[in-house]
Amino acid sequence: MPSLAVKLYSIFFKFQQRYTLHNLTQNPVHAVDPFGITSRREESTAASNPSFYEGVATKDIHIDPFSSLCIRIFLPATVVNFDPKTIIEDKSKDGAFIYSGYSPQAGTKHKKLPVVLQFHGGAFVGGSNDSVRNDAFCRRIANLCDVIVVAVGYRLAPESRYPAAFDDGLKVLNWLAKEANLAECGKWMGNGNGNGNRRRRADAHVFDGFGASMAEPWLAAHGDPSRCVLLGVSSGANIADYVARKAVEAGKLLDPVKVVAQVLMYPFFIGSNPTASEIKLANSYFYDKSMCMQTWKLFLPEEKFDLDHPAANPLNPGREPPLKFMPPTLTVVAEQDWMRDRAIAYSEELRRANIDAPLLEYKDAVHEFATLDVLLQTPQAQACAEDIAIWVKKYISLRGHEFSY
Repeated sequence: MPSLAVKLYSIFFKFQQRYTLHNLTQNPVHAVDPFGITSRREESTAASNPSFYEGVATKDIHIDPFSSLCIRIFLPATVVNFDPKTIIEDKSKDGAFIYSGYSPQAGTKHKKLPVVLQFHGGAFVGGSNDSVRNDAFCRRIANLCDVIVVAVGYRLAPESRYPAAFDDGLKVLNWLAKEANLAECGKWMGNGNGNGNRRRRADAHVFDGFGASMAEPWLAAHGDPSRCVLLGVSSGANIADYVARKAVEAGKLLDPVKVVAQVLMYPFFIGSNPTASEIKLANSYFYDKSMCMQTWKLFLPEEKFDLDHPAANPLNPGREPPLKFMPPTLTVVAEQDWMRDRAIAYSEELRRANIDAPLLEYKDAVHEFATLDVLLQTPQAQACAEDIAIWVKKYISLRGHEFSY
């Protein structure tokens, strides 16, 4: 059983969440807000730091002018340990602003790292990509896996109901492909020589159709989109699975981005026919079933509320694409989580389709045991992150499958 401290904090957490849900329910959003919000006032946030702090540099980018969709990039310090000459702190003045942080040096060889797209939890109505807990978790993943983590700040419900969050996840994957292509084009842009031929310039800048943005420098210098992993936490796992399906459908249209694996951490799955765990653990810690039902009502379209909606239940018959085309999928479940059985069933279906889909179940663990702020420093949370890193390295290592379960 969970410790006494966990049980006590669960009571406080539930009270706080019910208060938030009550406010959201009592103050309904009458009109769809296409711009939306990506965090709530009560969420504690961590400021980005483009200099390497605790082994990771971070920066925030707003990537969609028509919505609040944003990302936070986590860049591990191993990229500068690879070549000390690439450490540059740009302190040039731009009006009253002074940028002091990491800037890749042009014209030099840079270490390339896989990219992990991370989708935070929060039952679609809360959480954020720059929250204190998500910032700490993404730093841990960036360090353990030696990857660039791109944490997605998707739009929250009820201000932006389904499919806003799912569309945002796919939009970031397409943005990553665009950035990779811009970076590749930038390598060949330059002035013609005497013979009118193009010469290669690693420091060329490429602008979009509005002439307002160039290839993101950290991703251009260090990102390897051909080794892309999706990682979803709770409700973020539902988004990750959706993005994985869309990546399969897109195929080569996403080049050079290739989704090589996905990690689903205690997915927020549900269905109209309750499973054994949904009955037995309906009043489980932190996120009980009645509270989650409220969040689904705030997220799904009011006129089409259905617990077997594709966003909620991954095992609907006739699902596309067939499971046999899905990427390798690691599923993490907690013993004391009422949503565990449906996640286990989905993992079993993937294995029946001959997909590498191991299941990691943690004894006495609760929903979000590896990502909640008060549980992040527990041995179980650390072990979970290390287990994820071991499995992910099977698919991102350039030297082959040197790690295995």
